[in-house]
Amino acid sequence: MSIGPLDSDAVESYREAGAILVETMNEAREMIEPGVTQLEVAEYAEDAIREAGAGLAFPVNISVDEAASHATPARDDDTEFGEEMICLDIGVHVDGYIADAAVTVDYTGSDDLVEASETALEAAVEAVAPGVPAGEVGGAIENAIESYGYTPILNLTGHGVERYDAHTGPSIPNRAVDRSVELEVGDVLAIEPFATDGRGKVGEGATEEIYEQVGDGSVRDRRARQVMDELEAFDDLPFAARWLDSSRSEMALRTLKNAEIVKGYPVLKEADGQLISQAEHTMIVTEDGCEVTTAGIHDFD
Repeated sequence: MSIGPLDSDAVESYREAGAILVETMNEAREMIEPGVTQLEVAEYAEDAIREAGAGLAFPVNISVDEAASHATPARDDDTEFGEEMICLDIGVHVDGYIADAAVTVDYTGSDDLVEASETALEAAVEAVAPGVPAGEVGGAIENAIESYGYTPILNLTGHGVERYDAHTGPSIPNRAVDRSVELEVGDVLAIEPFATDGRGKVGEGATEEIYEQVGDGSVRDRRARQVMDELEAFDDLPFAARWLDSSRSEMALRTLKNAEIVKGYPVLKEADGQLISQAEHTMIVTEDGCEVTTAGIHDFD
C-alpha cells in the first residue's frame, strides 16, 4: 500500500511504531499514581520500547502541573507523583519512522480541563483531510478548548514528523490562523492540543534534562569526547542526560553546548503557573481524511 509519497514499508513502520507506543502508553499511564516516582515510569516505558525492538524518538516526557513539555527525570531522580496534573508524552520510532502521543492523568480534580484537550484532539482528527489549511485544524482545536472555558497554549503547536526527525513542518497551531499551509496526502502529523486555565503562553524554565546533537566538531575535554562517542547511538534524535554512561556528563554536556555541538531543551512552563493538560495523536493524511497510527489511547479512539 502507498499513501501519497509514502511507500508500503514506510506506512507499515509508522503503524508498527504506533502499535508499540499504544501498548507502552497504556501500561505506563496505569503506573502513574501518588507515591510512584517519575523515574520509575519513564524508565519502564523506555525499557519497554527497547524490548519491543523499537527506538526512542525522544526521552519520555513527564510534565507536571504548569509544565508543558521537555520535562524528563534526571539521573537518580526520586521525585514522586502527588495530587498533580501529569502529562505523559512518549515517542517511538521503527527504522526512523515515528509515532508520538500524549495523555494527561489528573489527581487535582480538574477532569474538565483534561476533557478539553481530549475533545480538541478529537475535533482536530475529524478536521484533518487533504487540502484543509493547518489553520483550520487549529480553529477546531481553539473552539473546542474555549467551549470548556479554557485557553489553548498559543505558542505551542503540533507538527509534522519525518524519518528520524520528530519535529518538522507543517506546524499545526492550537488556534485559528488565516494563512497556513494546506495538508497533503502522505503528511504525517503529530497534533497536540494543550489546554490551560492560565493566559495560554509558555516560557522557558530553569531545568534542562533533554538534549540533541546539532553539529559536529572537536573538543579537547576527554569526557566531552566520550559523550560525543555515545551520541552516535541516538541517531541525531533528542536524548536524556541520564542516558549517558558518565556520572559526570553534566560538565561534558556544558562543554558540548558551548561548542554548539549539542543544544538543550529547557522545560516549558505556563506563564501564569497554571495547570496544563495535553492530548496527542500521530496520523497519516489519506485521500479521505487520516489514519491515526496511535489509536487506542484516548477515550474517543
